[in-house]
Amino acid sequence: MAARPVFEFDNAIVRAPASSVVDGLRAVDRGAPTLAGVRAEHEAYVAALEAAGVSVQRLPALDAFADSIFVEDPALVFPEGAIVLRPGAASRFGEAAAIAPVLRSRFATVLELPGPGFADGGDVLVTPCAVMIGLSDRTDRIGADALVARLAELGRTGVVVTTPPGVLHFKSDCALLDEATMLATRRLAQSGVFEGYRVLLTPDGEEGAANALRVNDRVFLGDGFPRTRALLEAEGYRVVPLATSEIARIDAGLSCMSLRWRAA
Repeated sequence: MAARPVFEFDNAIVRAPASSVVDGLRAVDRGAPTLAGVRAEHEAYVAALEAAGVSVQRLPALDAFADSIFVEDPALVFPEGAIVLRPGAASRFGEAAAIAPVLRSRFATVLELPGPGFADGGDVLVTPCAVMIGLSDRTDRIGADALVARLAELGRTGVVVTTPPGVLHFKSDCALLDEATMLATRRLAQSGVFEGYRVLLTPDGEEGAANALRVNDRVFLGDGFPRTRALLEAEGYRVVPLATSEIARIDAGLSCMSLRWRAA
């Protein structure tokens, strides 16, 4: 039987926004989000996952960790098992320990990334050929190499790539649209990391749209990017626009708010 596409999911884990989310990390200060706004965007996101056929496990808020809504950074999940990561921001170190017991309750195999390196899930893009790991301010070479070794234990191939300067996370600038196509910013596409893929470029001024998310038969896209939406719909993709203006204030996008996998 042919392998399922890597963007087919039937399970996800999310975490409710903490009241401290308004103090979340930000590389660029666009002002603090409102708690009500983040909660509304998160609820709409969870509803979109469920509408796409995904069973969602909701974890309680962790007020001690402002960025804990972004569950993809401290862990990776695959049908074969999970990997507990080492986030690259000191304020997020405790998030990995908090999510580890949840992963052990859901997966028979749970591996841990050894120190001293660091790796954020936001720098990890799963493709049909390999798991791409982008080096960034949050993922260093030691952590990336250690992650390649852990992925091998799950039977996965990891490939380390260089993220252009100024990109917070690798997936801030790219998303897998289908088994042969990437959505990417011009600066990331020009780095050559997507050789062999068809690349659709985000229109100028809509670079933030690159952090889209393919879930089953649809593509989640920030609702503030009309030209990107038109581009994707013209290519035949079923686009689900979602509000992201509040989470964007804390350097976040659509991929980081859930851990997704196919169990059945």
